[in-house]
Amino acid sequence: MIALLAKLFIKDNGGEQAVRKAYGILCGAVGIGFNVLLFIGKFFAGTLSGSIAITADAFNNLSDAGSSFVTMLGFQLAGQKPDSDHPFGHGRIEYLSGLAVSMLILLMGVELAKSSLEKILRPEPVDSSPLVIGILCVSIAVKLYMFSYNRRLGRKLNSSAMEATAMDSLSDSAATAAVLIATLVGHFTGLMIDGWCGILVAAFILWSGFNAAKDTLNPLLGTPPTREFVMQIRDIVMAHKSILGIHDLIVHDYGPGRVMISVHAEVSASENVLELHDEIDNVEKELREKLGCEAVIHMDPIVTDDGITEETRQRVAALVRCIDDEITIHDFRMVAGPTHTNVIFDAVVPFHFRLTDAEVREKIETAVRTLDGNYYAVVNVERPYT
Repeated sequence: MIALLAKLFIKDNGGEQAVRKAYGILCGAVGIGFNVLLFIGKFFAGTLSGSIAITADAFNNLSDAGSSFVTMLGFQLAGQKPDSDHPFGHGRIEYLSGLAVSMLILLMGVELAKSSLEKILRPEPVDSSPLVIGILCVSIAVKLYMFSYNRRLGRKLNSSAMEATAMDSLSDSAATAAVLIATLVGHFTGLMIDGWCGILVAAFILWSGFNAAKDTLNPLLGTPPTREFVMQIRDIVMAHKSILGIHDLIVHDYGPGRVMISVHAEVSASENVLELHDEIDNVEKELREKLGCEAVIHMDPIVTDDGITEETRQRVAALVRCIDDEITIHDFRMVAGPTHTNVIFDAVVPFHFRLTDAEVREKIETAVRTLDGNYYAVVNVERPYT
């Protein structure tokens, strides 16, 4: 159904962001329609059977219709062009809409738990006519379908809002399945477990809401880029022969399709600076075309034709690896003075390294002094997220 509607209403010639926005609005509109129909059916079934779990599940679908509206609105607002107040666009609104959906999931879980607890304290028999069973079975099938297309498109578009909606649909199908089981058990055994099943459903909904909230909140707080994205950047940059190495990569995420990166690129200090600048411009353009990100590359000139500096760099790098294989160095240079030589470089250690920055610096300084008593290490310790 979604594929058919997409062919009818979504045109691929409007650009990536326009297509993304169109898919978000389409899925939100379909979600509203499905959830309103499910609410009407389940509310009728809950009233007919006297089941608090079915009635609560009906209002869960009504809140899902609100969630779908929030998702649709989020894609609409996120698709706005940059303006003077928001020069990097409005893409993070999509994360906010996903967070709002997560909050609605958590709220419904709390309300369902309260209703189920009342049913446990005051149990009542539940009617289970074929019509009620049929409505519940149809509801499960519809919610599984909604889970499937939301998850598929969420992964295709890298949309945390759609991923949250998919998890909501999955939790709804599980909730309705538990209600169906409770209804059948009550019909065939006379056991009134309607309230207990409601508690289990509420716990599942709360867990799904918590995970969805975490997945949408993390990009707002700031998370490291994926290793795959880092390797794509590294491969593109290092494919240019003038660039000898990269470090200090930082990725700024302003919403899906709105990524800015900055990176330091090591180049030979003996090369023509104008030619190097032209090469850097080409790399930035290539990153924009292939990865869709705006890049700012800082040139770091390094000495490549001084035998003493290069030999010392290699020896220092080997000594640093003796401290730990995960430590690397860059921006290496030597400044000779009348009484000693400053050996200046940056040392990169993992974010959760076992030693403090001061301990790392002390060990490196001691190691450098073993090379030559006149060498003084000037070390800047970095802990990047990549």
